[in-house]
Amino acid sequence: MTLSRLLATAIVSMSLLSPALAADAIFPTGVRIGLAPLVGLSQAKTFTGFETEDHSVKVLLTELPAKAYGEVKTAFTANPGGMGNVKPESIETPAGTAYYTVENGRDGAAPVRRYSMIVPGAGFSGYVAVQIPESASKIYTDDAVRQMFATAVVRKEVPVDEQLSIMPFNVTDLSGFKTIRTLGPGALILADNDEEKGFEAAPFVVIGLVAGVAPEAADRARVAQQAVTTIPGVRDARITMSEPIRIEGQPAYESRIEAISGKDNTPVTVVQWLRFGGPNTLRIIGSAPRDQWSTAFPRFRAVRDGIQPKG
Repeated sequence: MTLSRLLATAIVSMSLLSPALAADAIFPTGVRIGLAPLVGLSQAKTFTGFETEDHSVKVLLTELPAKAYGEVKTAFTANPGGMGNVKPESIETPAGTAYYTVENGRDGAAPVRRYSMIVPGAGFSGYVAVQIPESASKIYTDDAVRQMFATAVVRKEVPVDEQLSIMPFNVTDLSGFKTIRTLGPGALILADNDEEKGFEAAPFVVIGLVAGVAPEAADRARVAQQAVTTIPGVRDARITMSEPIRIEGQPAYESRIEAISGKDNTPVTVVQWLRFGGPNTLRIIGSAPRDQWSTAFPRFRAVRDGIQPKG
């Protein structure tokens, strides 16, 4: 057999053992990292990423803080041999140099192969986690996953309409906020600044749902005050007002807080609205530097009044 025929046979054999990549990188809805999934993977319905039809092979894509990539790079550089049986690897991608690990684990009683990769992004770190059961490991091999990792790309922004489409509510008034970012399932931030400048230095609004049974009228004040204590990023908080109101005809509670926020110790005024009714409670938090409060509050209220349930 000639050398050319041997090479051709080897290529065909490899193609039969490893699934091919999709032609182009795909961004799952709502995130800034994408890749070309292996054939047999389609966009997942219950998480951000891709999976096989039987849900056994999973590829999760998400975003981490920008500093996460630097921390991983530093750790890998300091300890290139890894720890235990987990050895870090680097790979070049369109997004830049990525770092990943491979290890064996279990999903319940079933043995699985797990892969974790981090890539640099503009103001964030892209993260990919892959889980492959032993039963699929002859098709979805280490080499195949590495080929998929090598296609990782990032985009600077997720289109606003795309982000809003995955929210469990409609936001009809953005009130001039330019930075729109999903914070996780069912949560959204509208801001004047981006992550690099720090959200706290300018007005911003966080919108999300609180799962659980809506409290009875007599318990709403207590629930609202407890919720104030869980507002992230504020310290030395002092409630200056908390009272029942109605929003779009539904019972609600408004609380206002004076606090300190951010690494620059910015004095801020914060408003929290809890809108009751339906299976979940809608929570809206607006924060502004104290000297910008008078112009920010009407914007917060416009966003609040423009939120409607999806029917």
